[in-house]
Amino acid sequence: MAGLRERQKAARERRILEAASTQFRKSGYRAAKIEDIAEAAEVSVGTIYNYYQTKGDILIATVAMEDQEVIAAGARILEHPPERVGAALLALIYQYYDSSLKYLSKEMWRLAIAHSIENPLCPSGQRYAELDRQLAKQVTDLIRVLQHRGDIDPDLDVGSLGQLIFSAINQAFIGFVKVDDMTLHDLHALIASQIEPLATQIEADVGTQ
Repeated sequence: MAGLRERQKAARERRILEAASTQFRKSGYRAAKIEDIAEAAEVSVGTIYNYYQTKGDILIATVAMEDQEVIAAGARILEHPPERVGAALLALIYQYYDSSLKYLSKEMWRLAIAHSIENPLCPSGQRYAELDRQLAKQVTDLIRVLQHRGDIDPDLDVGSLGQLIFSAINQAFIGFVKVDDMTLHDLHALIASQIEPLATQIEADVGTQ
């Protein structure tokens, strides 16, 4: 019974977040009403407040739903990464980027990022920071896989390299959501222009490429 209740709770929360995503896109985050989200999710307003205290909490939870799906997809890339270092890194990065607008618009991302900066110590702010840590860890894990495979110099500091690459990924994404006219294709080209030279340098250090 406990397992069934947990599944029902998870399904209910997902309905709320999917309804919130739809309402935020339809009405705009600030204009969207909890009552409309509750009606679309077929739950009571009280039920929503059992899960979340504010709309900001709902927004960050929507980010979390997107990120968990992305991390799961990224794990499959780590199991069988492409042969070249650059191709492997970009496969993971493009997976992150291409899923980013599934639940959130650029406006919603801007608000989520601002919320996390303005409220770093609140639960939703800490949750956003933890999601970033999970993504950074996955990037680092991919580099470690490539290093173990012999594609990257064994003397390189995997942790520092992972943080450096994740910082570039994050900064490029922030630039993307700030500019409404910037497309995913533009974002791909921008990050490739940064990652490919770095990957080439790493491969050159191996001496076997």
